[in-house]
This record gives sequence, C-alpha cells and structure tokens, in this order.
Amino acid sequence: MKLLETINDPADLRKLARTQLTPLATELRDYLLDSVSKTGGHLSSNLGTVELTIALHYVFNTPEDRIVWDVGHQTYSHKILTGRRDRMPTLRQHNGLSGFPKRDESEYDTFGTAHSSTSISAALGMATAAKIKGEKRHAIAVIGDGSMTAGMAFEALNNAGVEDDVNLLVVLNDNDMSISPPVGALNRYLARLMSGQFYAAAKNVGKSVLPAPMLELAKKLEEHAKGMVVPATMFEEFGFNYVGPIDGHDLDSLIPTLQNIRKLKGPQFLHVVTKKGQGYKLAEAEPILYHGTGKFNPVEGIKPATAPAKITYTEVFGNWLCDMAAADKRLVGITPAMREGSGMVRFHQQYPERYFDVGIAEQHSVTFGAGLATEGMKPVVAIYSTFLQRGYDQLIHDVALQNLDVTFALDRAGLVGADGATHAGNYDIAYLRCIPNMVVMAPSDENECRTMLTTAYHYPGPAAVRYPRGAGVGAAIQQELTSIEIGKGLVKRQGKSVAILAFGSMVAHSLKAADDLNATVADMRFVKPLDVELVKRLARDHDYLVTVEEGCIMGGAGSAVAEALATEGIVKPLLMLGLPDKFIDHGDPALLLASVGLDAHGIGKSIRERFGIGEPRLVVNNT
Repeated sequence: MKLLETINDPADLRKLARTQLTPLATELRDYLLDSVSKTGGHLSSNLGTVELTIALHYVFNTPEDRIVWDVGHQTYSHKILTGRRDRMPTLRQHNGLSGFPKRDESEYDTFGTAHSSTSISAALGMATAAKIKGEKRHAIAVIGDGSMTAGMAFEALNNAGVEDDVNLLVVLNDNDMSISPPVGALNRYLARLMSGQFYAAAKNVGKSVLPAPMLELAKKLEEHAKGMVVPATMFEEFGFNYVGPIDGHDLDSLIPTLQNIRKLKGPQFLHVVTKKGQGYKLAEAEPILYHGTGKFNPVEGIKPATAPAKITYTEVFGNWLCDMAAADKRLVGITPAMREGSGMVRFHQQYPERYFDVGIAEQHSVTFGAGLATEGMKPVVAIYSTFLQRGYDQLIHDVALQNLDVTFALDRAGLVGADGATHAGNYDIAYLRCIPNMVVMAPSDENECRTMLTTAYHYPGPAAVRYPRGAGVGAAIQQELTSIEIGKGLVKRQGKSVAILAFGSMVAHSLKAADDLNATVADMRFVKPLDVELVKRLARDHDYLVTVEEGCIMGGAGSAVAEALATEGIVKPLLMLGLPDKFIDHGDPALLLASVGLDAHGIGKSIRERFGIGEPRLVVNNT
C-alpha cells in the first residue's frame, strides 16, 4: 500500500516516521502531476510547495493550529493531506473541489483566499483572538515572494511586529516567481540570497584575516555583511525573529527548523527558498506556462493547439495596445503583475520603456496611472475586473475626482468559470457607473472591443472597457483605430412587442432568444452614459422591456435603464436579467450561465414566464 493512501488527515501524517516523509513527498508530487493533468489547474505552484505542506502539517497540530495560505493556488497538497484526495478528480468543476481554500469545504481551510497578500492580516487576527481567549495555538501565514510586493502585506507586518506576545509565524515561500516574472526592489533584494556566496565569503574572510583581539569587531562586521545580503535586518526591524533562508525542499531542514520555531514566543519569520514546478522538469523549465493548465499528457507536456482557435478578448486588447502604442508615443501600459493574463507580453517586448509591471499592487497601479496622466501621458491600466475592486478608493479619489485621462481595460468581466467567485468580475458595472466622470462600455464582439478601446483612449477622462474571459463570437476585426460615438447604442434586430436591451456579452445570447420571440434586440454598448434616447424609443414602440447583463442585477445596467425610465416619467413593464444576489461558484462557463438563466434558453424562458408570451391561452366555452 502506498504511503499516500494511508493519509486521510494530518493526524495520520504525524504518525509517520521522519524517514517516511521524503518517500511520501515523492508520491504526493507524482499524484499531483497525474491529477492536475487530467483536470487542469494550477500546477507549478503546487509542485513547489509539496515538502513545505508536509512539514507544516507534520509539525503543527492542524486544524487546532491555523494555516492561512496566501492566494491559495498552491494548496492542492494541503487538500490531499486533509481528507480530500478522493475528490481531486472534481477539482475546479461544478459542485467539485475549489481550486482555492474555502471555509465551507473543510475545517482545515481556516480562511478563504484567492486574492493575494491577505494571509498575514488574517493569521494575525487569528493569533490575536487566541491570545484574547487564552488558547494556546499557533497561526501560520504562508505567503509567496510575489505577494510580498503588495502594501497590505507590509501593513500587516507593521501591525504584527508590535504584538510580541502572539503566536504568529510568517513563512515566506521565496520561489523568485509570482505569476509573471518577478518585479520590484524587494524581489531583487530577495534574489541576492539565492546563492549566499557573498555572505559566506564575508564570514570566511573575517575569520581568517582578523587577529584574535579583534573577534568582537569581526562579529560586528559579520552582522553588517549579513544585513547587506539577506533581508533579516528588514524583517527584524518590523519586530519579527527572522530565520533563514533554508531550502524549502529539504525536509531534514524544514522539520527541525519548524519544531524549534514552534517553541518560540512572539512573531516569527521563516524564509524558505523553493522552486516552482519542482520535480517535473517541464514545469521547472517553464513555470509560467505550467502555472495554470488545461488537461495535458504529463509525458508529452503542454502542446500548442493544432487548430487555430478563435481570438480571445485578451488577445484583442494586446493587439490593440501595440497598435495604439505605435500610433501614439504618449501611451503607457500598466499591469499589476498580470503580464501574461492581460495579454501584454508583445507590448512588453516591443515597447519595454513604456511597459510597467508594478507588482501585486492594484492601488498603486491606479494612482501611478493618475500621476502619469497629470503630466500629459496616456496611461492604459490593464487589470482584471475583480482586482480593480482593490483599487476602488484610488479610482474615485485619485482618478475620477480629478477627471484624469486614464483608460481601464477590464478583463475577466462577468463569470470566469473554473476560478470561481473570487475571480469573477460580477460587480464592475455597479461599482463603476456610480462614479462621476466615468465612461463605462461593454463590447458585444471582438471588433466592438477594439473600437471601444480606441474610444476610451481618446476620451479625455476616465473610461473603462469591460470584456469577458475567453473567445468572442468570431467577428471580423477591422485594423483601423476607429472610435464610436459616446453614449450611443444600436438596434441589432427589429421585432415586435418585446425589446431586449442587451449589454456586452449578452447581446449574442439575446439575439438567439429573440428569434423565437420575434423580439427587438438593442446592443446598448454604453452602461454610462446610457443611450436614453434609444431607451425612450424602445419603450414607445414596444409593450415590454427586458435588460440583460453579465453582471449583478443590483445597481447594474438594468438599474440604469430603470432610473432613466423613472426620470423620463415612463411607466413600462420591465424585466431585469443578470447575475443574482449570491456568489457563484466555479464550473464550466456555459453551465454557469445556464444555471443563472443567462443563456439563450434561459433568457427566452424568463421573458415568457414574466409576460406570458408564446404560451397557449386557455379558451373557456360558456355555451
């Protein structure tokens, strides 16, 4: 029987002899590779944390001791060791295991994560609660070097360092790689210790050259050299006891180090160095390619698609960005650590002097763009809808309030499929349309996305274009950089009785639904400013109005239409379709859309049920 098959919870793991842990790590890594290759998911990050996960659960008394995994895309080993091995074939599928920690999935998932840099704050809260309640347990935050570029991590460190009586351990998982290549001064600082040669040389020289009477001076020189090379000084100034760096794949180093740290009081900081993709040569060589995978053959590795797929909205943006940069030297591209995800690789290659990856620092990315705009530059901030939520204050205070010319390209608007509720862009329509000076657009196809990006770029103020994840409908793309009239929608299909006012990705589904209903369909294009004249005309010529959007109903585009009707004093039956007031879990995108009634069938069904259209009428014979 394999060792892994005997582990149903961490208590089973803690029964193993130390000598069994290395073979267990090999089995676990093999199981991960086989499992993720069949389901898709995050691979490189999980291969890199196998030994660290084993060590943490072996040394600490989980779940009594709390582990908080930053981001959480590296927790597959954690899930397997905490009783969910048999559910791994359902990973990231509808009603299956989440790809991130979820509190309602397991008591070992102590804090739900998926956005970065929250772990230290949450773990500090847990450690403080334990102190207040008089409970003797530990709280451990496992955070990657990429997540350490975010201000929230340092806010938590700053707070934790003065709490010298809490049992908090911060584990820095330093793999010199977040998702995109690492950026920033902190990453360069950490990278200097990868070999440790300078520090080792300084120690040896000090001992061999200086005479015995100067040993005290030698110690001071040694400490000075250490402070120059490793980040001990920085974290100790925060009030932490710094330990490391140690090899994060060496269980003979990890286990005793963690056992010693567990005996210490106050905030501790352990620095481990790991390798993304560890143990799978293809992932080690290309950790970005294997960061998030679909299904693949582990023997052959990920192969390029044989047939050309339809172009994605992300690719539309990336191509537009390069074309617009060629036309306007003022353009500056900004991303908060999502170069690949936002489609900016080619822009980075062609215009490196105008490309800025600011790290996982969404707030900074927005205000950085605002600063550029004050000097006449034309910043384009490429950011996922769900991540712009983290820069909302800056969007209002630093950009919109000053009416600065910043363009926001919002990828992943609407449901995102396997990544689930944490990454879904369900709220941008509602949170953007209430901000003065904002222009908000939603393209219905690839070409409209390109023209809207150009429109947003030329608009002399803050403007956002929200577009979904994945491919469009296959529309032909015009290469000209043309704009459209701001605040003007258009009718895509003329029908009778029912007018469907569709926004963005819902236009295609609405057109299909309209065929059976003989309904009019309008591509509204603009959430803000709304085409009020078109709304009035549709209300005048139709009996019923229906709004459809891939965003939350509450405060969304349908609400904008309702407000416009109320302002104009128009009373008309109105059905608002969109995402319900709940968080929608992971699953196949088409299945998720159908589950909330936003596919063509669901739209038609809702219209029929509300207005009785197309249903047979009951004829009563009174004779």
